[in-house]
Amino acid sequence: KDYIMHDIVDTAVAAGSFTTLVAAVTAAGLVDTLKGEGPFTVFAPSDDAFAKLPEGTVADLVKPENKEKLTAILTLHVLSGKVMAADVAGKTLEPASVNGEALHVDGTNGVVVSGATVTSADIECTNGVIHVIDTVIMPKG
Repeated sequence: KDYIMHDIVDTAVAAGSFTTLVAAVTAAGLVDTLKGEGPFTVFAPSDDAFAKLPEGTVADLVKPENKEKLTAILTLHVLSGKVMAADVAGKTLEPASVNGEALHVDGTNGVVVSGATVTSADIECTNGVIHVIDTVIMPKG
């Protein structure tokens, strides 16, 4: 393959279908973290996934006063370490997300993460991997 790999943030920007996620990561002050060494596994909600949230949700979340809540939501989508689709195939796992809450990963029929379906897996980055999901995962708390 003749391409240059980028970190998670630059890959998401280049993909063009994660503008809401990139804006949210920026608002939460997580850009430097996700450009860090990692490796990280990011379950990245597409713009369509964010569009499924009730109207006004995203605009509300990116306000400075909601930074803590936004950070909790975003860090729920990140695992420490690099987990590829093959690592979960045929398994059911409960890995702890970076925010501390466990995710329910079901790899028995495609991959479903806490109710969100992985629509595109194993997008490799220099500091981890992105799996695209069709739904934004919300913290239980």
